[in-house]
Amino acid sequence: MTLKFLGIIPDTPGNNSPTIWLEEETGDLVIQSYTADSATVQEAQRVGSIPGHGTDIPPHESMIRLPAVMRQFLLGPGESA
Repeated sequence: MTLKFLGIIPDTPGNNSPTIWLEEETGDLVIQSYTADSATVQEAQRVGSIPGHGTDIPPHESMIRLPAVMRQFLLGPGESA
């Protein structure tokens, strides 16, 4: 696996700041960020996604909250890092 650093939250105070990487072989994004609080999880479960899809978070997944300022590091359609 080869990760390419894309960005960290601007004006980071030190450790434990949201960070984003690109896994070069697969194109996957790897994100370190804040764990979504229970109110966010409950709202996402209330809203749902597609009909018939469960709203529980499986043990092998996590819901994170990525600060809006980090959107600058996400790739848009047709973009590559």
